[in-house]
Amino acid sequence: MDALAAARAALREPDLPTAHLDDASRDVRLLVDHRDDLVAERTRVINRLRWHLHELDPAFDPPARTLTQRRQALSVAAFLDGRNGLVARLARQLLARCREITATVRDLEAEITALVNRLAPALLEIPGCGALTAAKILGETAGVTRFKSKSAYARHNGTAPLPVWSGNRERHRLSRTGNRQLNVALHRIAITQAHYHPEARDYLQRRRQAGDTSTESIRVLKRRLSDVVYRALRRDARPAEEPQVHLAAAA
Repeated sequence: MDALAAARAALREPDLPTAHLDDASRDVRLLVDHRDDLVAERTRVINRLRWHLHELDPAFDPPARTLTQRRQALSVAAFLDGRNGLVARLARQLLARCREITATVRDLEAEITALVNRLAPALLEIPGCGALTAAKILGETAGVTRFKSKSAYARHNGTAPLPVWSGNRERHRLSRTGNRQLNVALHRIAITQAHYHPEARDYLQRRRQAGDTSTESIRVLKRRLSDVVYRALRRDARPAEEPQVHLAAAA
């Protein structure tokens, strides 16, 4: 049904905007996707490693989310040193793989940060938007100029509420459509601002005093952040468009 609807829309409107990544943005997208894959693989490795450590000694239980840290990795290595048997050998191999992936992930994060600092300075100025979140937004947006308005962008990322009616009363419900990766990135910014950004905290407090629940107030904040992100992306895209305009004028 979706494919048929898309085909009909393409026949009606032959000039539909298309998603497009330039070379630099495509590099960001590829690096972010590769990092995400490595992080997922590292999680699987850590889970298997923890199982083997528990089998060797149930009392040895490293704190959660610490096996990517150098000090904790050295502690596990010391624990495994001198232990014989297949389980200990597999645990040492998993630990080595975890450390290898962690080093690669950190190198990727440094490369991504350098690229995003050059491509999206306005996006990075948004409180709560770090380099990795900005990289995810750049890659998933795939060309902000294809969106005719901030409302179209909000519809794309799933922050635009859907109107529903019950009798004569109009209300809105959460949209489950749109790009979920973009939605998660906006949610991450909203949660960060809810903890640390004074203006966002004041806005959320006003929404709760007006009767919104905490979840509803976060949804409204995400919708406002979608507009902020859209404007920042437009500002960042402008320098890339200007040389084309000058060339066209010169021709």
